[in-house]
Amino acid sequence: MIETHAASAYSYPLLVKHLLHTPLACNPNQEIVSGDTMRYDYRTLRERIGALADGLTTLGVGPGDTVAVMDWDSHRYLECFFAIPMMGAVLHTINVRLSPEQILYTINHAQDDVILVHSDFLPIVEQIQDRFEKPTRLVLLRERSEPELAEPCVIEYEAMLAAAKGDFEFKDFDENLPATTFYTTGTTGDPKGVFYSHRQLVLHTLGIMAGLGTGDTSSRFHRGDVYMPITPMFHVHGWGMPYAATLMGVKQVYPGRYEPAALLNLIEREGVTFSHCVPTILHMLLTAPEADAIDLSNWKVVIGGSAFPQGMAKAAAERGINAFTAYGLSETCPFLTTADMSGIHEVSLDQESLARRCKTGQPTVMVDLRVVDADMNELPHDGESTGEVVVRTPWLTQGYSGNAQGSEDLWQGGYMHTGDVGNIDEYGSLQITDRIKDVIKSGGEWISSLELEDIVSRCDGVGEVAAFGIPDQRWGERPMLVIVPKAETKLSTNEIQDAIRQQVDKGRLSKWAIPERIEFVESLPKTSVGKMDKKVLRVMYG
Repeated sequence: MIETHAASAYSYPLLVKHLLHTPLACNPNQEIVSGDTMRYDYRTLRERIGALADGLTTLGVGPGDTVAVMDWDSHRYLECFFAIPMMGAVLHTINVRLSPEQILYTINHAQDDVILVHSDFLPIVEQIQDRFEKPTRLVLLRERSEPELAEPCVIEYEAMLAAAKGDFEFKDFDENLPATTFYTTGTTGDPKGVFYSHRQLVLHTLGIMAGLGTGDTSSRFHRGDVYMPITPMFHVHGWGMPYAATLMGVKQVYPGRYEPAALLNLIEREGVTFSHCVPTILHMLLTAPEADAIDLSNWKVVIGGSAFPQGMAKAAAERGINAFTAYGLSETCPFLTTADMSGIHEVSLDQESLARRCKTGQPTVMVDLRVVDADMNELPHDGESTGEVVVRTPWLTQGYSGNAQGSEDLWQGGYMHTGDVGNIDEYGSLQITDRIKDVIKSGGEWISSLELEDIVSRCDGVGEVAAFGIPDQRWGERPMLVIVPKAETKLSTNEIQDAIRQQVDKGRLSKWAIPERIEFVESLPKTSVGKMDKKVLRVMYG
C-alpha cells in the first residue's frame, strides 16, 4: 500500500471553531452591533467566546453537557453559537415562543445542565423550574439598565465573562459529535428534537455561501454586505446565516426584540443590506408607519418559512427591496434551495421577475432534491408532475431524538421526506405547491392552498391571506379564505371570488377552488416562528 500522507499531517476536522479563522485573519476590525447596547470587533468576539467557555467550565460544564439559551437576537446569542459547541458541549436553542409546558418538555428532554436566560423570560423559568428533572443552573442575561442579579440565577452573564479568561484553549475532537439541538413542533404530540454535528454545521455554512454568494445577480450575499437577521436565532440557527456571516467577516447587526420602529431604525442607521425573515415579518415592516420615511432600496431580503406571495413581492419591489425566496425545514439545517435570480440585476415590477422571486428555486450545492410518487419513483421535470419533495444532503438531521418511529418515517426509502408537495421544471427549479397536510381535497379534486393565497394576494387591498380546507358533508372539504385587508380598505366576497374565477377561466385552477366562505379579519394567528397557523384556523372555522 502506498503511503499517502505524513504522520504529522493535520487532518483538519470540520469544527465550528474553524469558522473563526478567516474573519480573524482577514477582517478582525469589522464591527458587530447589538441593538443599542453593544458594539465591538471580531477580536473582541473571539475573546468573549473564550471567556464564555471559561466561565461555563467554572460552572462545571464539560464535553457532552447541554447548555440552553433563552434570549433575544443579540451579541450574547452569537457568542453562544460558537463558545458552547466549541468547548464540546451541546447548544440547545430554546424556542421562547412555545408554551411554558412545551418549554419544560424541551428542557427535560434535552437534559439541560445550564440555562442562560434573559430577564424577560425568567418568569417562565420560575414557573416551571420545580419540575426540572435534573439540577439545572441558571445564568442571568440582562440589559445594562436592569438589576445585576435575580434569584434563582447563580451568576450574571457579563459578571461571569469579566471573571473569566478570554484565551480559553478549544481542543480538537470528532467532527461528528453533536453541536446543537432544538425542537420543532408539529400538528400533534410533543415537540421533536433534532441534532446537528459540527461537520453538518460547517458544511451547511459553506452551502449557504455557495448558494447565496456565487450567482450572477444583485441578490448575492457578499463581503461588502451588512447583515441583520430578522429570524429568531432559536429557529434553525437563525437559518444558519450567523455562521455564514461570521465566516465571511461581514458587519453584523443583532436587533434584540422585533419591534418595527427599532428594526427600521437599525436598517437605516447601520446601513443594513442583507436580512432574512418570514413573510409576516416583511409585511409588518412594509406596513409600519416608520417605513415611509426610510430608503429601503439597498436592502436584500431572503424570504422563507412559508410561501412568498407575489402580491407581497410586488409591494416590496415598489419600495426597491430586493426580496426573494429560499426553502428549507427545521430538519434540514435548513438551507436547501434559493430562487433562481440569475441575470436579475435590478428590482423590477416585471411579472416574470416577480414570479422568479417567489418560486421555491434551485437546489444549492450538494443538495440531491427530488419529487417522487408514492412508490418513491422520481417524477419528470416538466413543471407539472406533482409529488412529495424528498432530499439528501450532508447537513440533514439523521433522526428525531428518542423517537425511533418518527425517525424511520422521516427517512423512509433512504431520502428525507419533507412533507411538502411540489414539482420541478425543466431548469431544475422547484415549486412547492402545498404542505401534504394543507392540500384541500374537495369532491375528488386537489386544490393548492398556496396557489389560492398567491392569487388573492395580488388583489388590491389584500394585506395577508390564508387558505385552508374546512369539512363539508357533501364534498369532504371546501376551501375557505381568511383575509386581512390593508388599512382603510374595504373588500367584498364577490371581488375575491371574481379574481379566483378569472384564474379558473384561464385553466389555472379547477372550478372547485372558488370558495363560498370568505372572512375578513384584523389579524391572522401565527405560530411560534411567525408563520400563519392554519391548524388554529381550521379549529376556529371548521
